[in-house]
Amino acid sequence: MARRPSPQTRERILDAANDLFDRYGVHAVGMQRIIDEAACGKNLLYREFGSKDELVVAYLERGGAEWDVKFARALAAAATPQEQLVELVRVVGAGLPGTRGCGLRNTLAEYPDPDHPVHRFIVEHLEKVRGRLHDLAARTPTADPDRLVDRILLIINGLYSPYTVIAGEGRAAAEAVLLAREIVSA
Repeated sequence: MARRPSPQTRERILDAANDLFDRYGVHAVGMQRIIDEAACGKNLLYREFGSKDELVVAYLERGGAEWDVKFARALAAAATPQEQLVELVRVVGAGLPGTRGCGLRNTLAEYPDPDHPVHRFIVEHLEKVRGRLHDLAARTPTADPDRLVDRILLIINGLYSPYTVIAGEGRAAAEAVLLAREIVSA
């Protein structure tokens, strides 16, 4: 009878992959490095994740869940849809220090083939985010919710850009909040 790994084993492997992918990028990290970092055997890793692509999707799912938490935090912290959009920008900016940007966006750059399952997963996630923002923007007094969402997404994407290195993460985040406030008030 085969031993069943504990749920903690899967999380330990995913934690190791998450850390390595965030620091170095997905393609720069081999499976052996993840095995070494997670202190597990090759068979165990492949029993939990049938391929590197499966592990990458699990990593991205975790990133998507973290985004959902940020979104919920922004909704809970502000009373109106306009304030919630601004708060979302603030929450994203507050989460930047010590990161290499957004794991989903970084990984998308490594998987340019639109037919690849990793690429498709990321695009679907980004479309879901846009849809949720559109639902929120539609509840504001704006005459053009699509335009408002596009602008908020440009601000959020800008927070993940190298500009934060030049301006400093704190300054970039503060400017992003001010810009979001101006946009939702227009």
